[in-house]
Amino acid sequence: MNFRTDLAIEAREFLTEKEIPGITSQDSQIGNVQVSTIQVHSQEAAHRLHKPIGTYITITVEAFSASITAADDAVEAVCSSLRRLLRRRGLTLVVGLGNHNITPDALGPLVTEGILATRHIQGAAASAAGLDTLAPVAAISPGVLGQTGMETSEIIGALVDFVKPDQVIVIDALAAQNPQRLGRTVQISDTGISPGSGVLNRRKELSRSTLGVPVISMGVPTVVDSTTLAHSVLEQAGASLPPPTSQSAMMVTPRDIDTLISRSAKVISLGINSALQPDISREDLIYLTM
Repeated sequence: MNFRTDLAIEAREFLTEKEIPGITSQDSQIGNVQVSTIQVHSQEAAHRLHKPIGTYITITVEAFSASITAADDAVEAVCSSLRRLLRRRGLTLVVGLGNHNITPDALGPLVTEGILATRHIQGAAASAAGLDTLAPVAAISPGVLGQTGMETSEIIGALVDFVKPDQVIVIDALAAQNPQRLGRTVQISDTGISPGSGVLNRRKELSRSTLGVPVISMGVPTVVDSTTLAHSVLEQAGASLPPPTSQSAMMVTPRDIDTLISRSAKVISLGINSALQPDISREDLIYLTM
């Protein structure tokens, strides 16, 4: 099938078999938030799913743009899911991919604005401020090729070589097949990411194989391919159609995308801060990043 999606949970739904060798799944609940985990164990399973071997955690929440009442549950789900994939206690580099000037693509830059950067707080200064238990964190939003003239992979690769983080967390906007997932799904994975893949502009991947350190990717679907959307709408109306044979150059985004991006960025940044700084209360983290 040629449906356009970055979500492993949707790719799994395309496969009609209930059980597939090399793929395991598990569902859990955190408050009102559903957490689904898919693990891909073999190359054959990865080929069938069109996803690399690894763990894919999907968090389904009430639409970020509709309500903030479930924000605490969403933050806890992001925090606990991220902690499952964090490998080391050393320096973490948080990278926000995307273009700040294009709202559906602004998730990464907005998340980095809310990250508590602590790499520069060390020694006596940290002790004097009562922050001597802080985990070291650095954050950057490298922009896009059209703004910098440099591939994101070149910028992050050079930064990793110089700063030498123990792990990298990358945030980017994603594409979904089901429009109902726009703005109410967070995907977290330990397989890295290909910048721009959500809008059919795939660049060199950011992963352990390219950067030399573990890479955790996080994202929220903000767009759907128009051909895929039209096919889904007609299918829901009862039309019997073959799968789309091509993808269009047009992407569709919700009309409340501004609120969606703003609120999801706040949930994700607070979830990341909580996972990386377990000794600081969420109230203090909010205060420190205002």
